[in-house]
Amino acid sequence: MQKEPFAGDKKVGQSILGPLEKKAIDFLVPKLPMWMTSARLTMTTIIWSLAIILGSLAAEHWDVNWLWLVSMMIFMQYVTDSLDGSLGKYRGEGLIKWGYYMDHFLDYIFLASIVIGYGFFLPDQLKYQLFFVFAVLVGFMVNSFLAMAATNKFRITHMGIGPTEIRLVFIIINTMIIFFGKTHVAFLLPYVLIAAFIGLCYIVYITQKDIWAEDKKALHS
Repeated sequence: MQKEPFAGDKKVGQSILGPLEKKAIDFLVPKLPMWMTSARLTMTTIIWSLAIILGSLAAEHWDVNWLWLVSMMIFMQYVTDSLDGSLGKYRGEGLIKWGYYMDHFLDYIFLASIVIGYGFFLPDQLKYQLFFVFAVLVGFMVNSFLAMAATNKFRITHMGIGPTEIRLVFIIINTMIIFFGKTHVAFLLPYVLIAAFIGLCYIVYITQKDIWAEDKKALHS
């Protein structure tokens, strides 16, 4: 039996902002300078993540307006993360498996940096809730990677919600903290946790159901 080619560079599903993203990416990729490679774009997530942690520290100890820097770093990570894979395909750089591994490992680092940053703001009695939020968000990532291993289909968008929309939520939260204060925003955390947990349960149910069906189909084929 011929082995199915690796499909980690082919994402399944469409997010709400996906069509606009594709137009922007198709416009920008041919205009990027030659020194800017897909690997360099991928590795910039380390810079953005460190800046998020430092910006969050500065916002906590000096001025909450440093959160504008954090939001800018989230936007920059979105830009580089959106362009790296498309640039690699456009130039035929061939780093498909490396890109899959490094890109998504750094996505975890990026998410961790945001949660660490929020940890500087929350009262001690709410930090355990932040831990659970992080655990649930990582659960979405684990589900995608395990499903990829089982089906060779890489899906990071569910019900129109993907990494782009999640980044936008973080930017909105930062903006709310700047204008309304962290104490007035902290009450939202339990609702975010509940919504994320319900979403994760639904996605895991659908994923395991699809994999079960594939196993049964293969058994009788």
